[in-house]
Order: sequence, then structure tokens, then C-alpha cells
Amino acid sequence: MKITKTEIYMFKIPMVPFTIATGTMHFAQNVLIKVHTNEGIIGLGECSAFPMIVGETQVSCYNHAKDFAAFLKGKNPLEVSNRLAEIDTIIAGNYTIKSAFDIALYDIAAKAANQPLYAFLGGKQKAIESDLTIGIDTPDAMAAQAIEFKEKGVSMIKVKLGKDPTTDIERIQKIRAAIGADIKLRIDANQGWSTKDALPVLQGLAPYDIEFCEQPMHKYYDDYLPALCAASPIPIMADESVFTHHDARKLIANKACHLINIKFSKSGGIQEAIKIQEIAGKNNMACMMGGMLESRLALSAKMHFAMAHDNVKYYDMDTCLLGHLEDPIIGGVQFKGMHLSIDDAPGHGADVDPAYLSKLEQCVV
Repeated sequence: MKITKTEIYMFKIPMVPFTIATGTMHFAQNVLIKVHTNEGIIGLGECSAFPMIVGETQVSCYNHAKDFAAFLKGKNPLEVSNRLAEIDTIIAGNYTIKSAFDIALYDIAAKAANQPLYAFLGGKQKAIESDLTIGIDTPDAMAAQAIEFKEKGVSMIKVKLGKDPTTDIERIQKIRAAIGADIKLRIDANQGWSTKDALPVLQGLAPYDIEFCEQPMHKYYDDYLPALCAASPIPIMADESVFTHHDARKLIANKACHLINIKFSKSGGIQEAIKIQEIAGKNNMACMMGGMLESRLALSAKMHFAMAHDNVKYYDMDTCLLGHLEDPIIGGVQFKGMHLSIDDAPGHGADVDPAYLSKLEQCVV
């Protein structure tokens, strides 16, 4: 099998503004690729650029995709590891756009094997329920949003924090008072607290029954994490501190986290994500499947990955529900409330409405 061409799209999806500690997003700044082969199998991949976290933009991803596509043309897509290693020789880092190619190659490989991706990865169907995220706003507005979520049957709420320690505690206090004790609360500071404030904030939040806290401090303060983990009344989940399995290895060795959040846009896709969950599992550390602002296409790939790896025990898979104003995806993962399901179509099972694609900036390599 040979790659014959790659279609590349500026997959921009309008959304309700969504705010976290590092900034506000008005569009999902995604890139979509369609990798064609001489046997008629097409692999689809998507990445979601989050500049303030990964240092990549939609434009940089789009331009690098052209280089990757030209380099891979004429090569065998079924040699997934070889192709991904070759992409790494073109440019270091840039894991977000690399994840789109990773997903597309795995999609081709699973389709060639006539298997759903989860089975190709050695997994089986299982039930998955995601949390739903509240972006940063005033404490009263966030509490009102939490009440809406509860009324919709949401059983796990993730709350974005990291702007101001005192107000962050007030945010959680009001949310917990509004929704009662039965709903799980998870918090994500997105690197927003200082080394001085992180522990006092976590201690102030402890009475409100928090399941875990993601990334309390900036990743350049990873050397402070061991002491914070030892003292914190709330388990610490590493997010921005873990891009690759080497990051995971170092944090685990230093007892610098209790849990790890895996995102394809950080890991470069499925292949590296497998290595992260493996090293975490060997150290009795559970992982979460997270994401940026992907559509249901990349989310479908994440669903298959999560079903294939039992050490992925937490699910933050609400990316396309965070204010996306359009859903151009055909097939793929489906929601019933916050419960996710996917059928047994070969590959990851998701496609995109051609009419939507026709409106986008695009090129073919």
C-alpha cells in the first residue's frame, strides 16, 4: 500500500467563547487531514491547536502538514512507527500536528485490517462516561452553569480555575453549595497558581470534596511538584507537565504527581499515548483521556484509545461540547447525555460532511 496524496483543511469551528487560566478561545483552531492510498483506503486525522499551551497555531499546523504530506507521499502507511519516526526527523516537537497524521495512519491500518480501531489496538467495547467542563467566569455564573449541568443529568463536573486563589475558592464553594454532595467535582488550574499559592488554595478547596486537581502550577515549576504532592489534601494530576512518556517517566520517578492526563495534541497521537499509559500503569498510576477543542472525529480516535487501555480510568472527553456551534462530523462517537458510544465500523469510524469541507481553506499534496 502507498500514500498517493493528502488533503489538508483549515478546520476552523466557531464556538461560544471558552475561558481558561491561559486565555479565551473563540474558535476551535483545528486542522483536518485525509490521507489517500492506492488501495482506496482513506485515513482521516484531526488535531486541535491550543497555542497558549502547546505553542502551535492552526496556521503552523497547516503549514507543517504540507511538509509532512510531501515527505510521506509514495510510502507505506501501514508501517505506522516508521512513518511517525520519519516525521520526527523533519521537525522536533510540534506534537499537535503530528497527532493528526498519527490518527490518520492508525485509521488506515485498522481499516486495512477490517477492524474497529479499539480492536486493532487490542481492546474491546466498554462503557465510558465523561465529565462536562465549566469555563472560568464569576462565581455566581459558574454556580448557575453547574446547576444547569445537574439538571441535564451530568454526574461529573470539571471546573476551570487558576485566575485568582481567593476567587477560585469562592467559585468552588458556590458550585458545591449549588449542586450538593452527590456530583463529582474535578478542578483544573491550567498552570495558573504560583508556587506560593498552590498549597494554600488546595487546602482551602479540600472541604469541598474534590476528586483531583489538574496542573496547579506552571510546568517550569515541576521541581516543586514533589513537595506539593506530598502535602496536598487533593490528588495532583499532571497535564501540561506531561507531553511524552519521558516526561511521565521523570515525574513518576520524582513522585511529582498522582495521576496523568493524556492528550493526543500533547503526545503526538496514539503511539506515544500508549507509551505514557504503559509507564504509568507499571507504576500503579491511573491516567485520564483528555483533549483540547477537537471535533467528534479526533474524539472518536480518543474513544477507541480509551476503550483499548484499562489504565485510562478517567474521561474528560467533552471537547466538542464546549461551545462548538457546528458539528460537521458523520458517524463516529455518539453522546447520550455524557455517556459515549461508538459502533464497530473499521478504523475510528468518523468522517466529515463534504459540504462543510468545501467551504474551508484547503490544499492537496
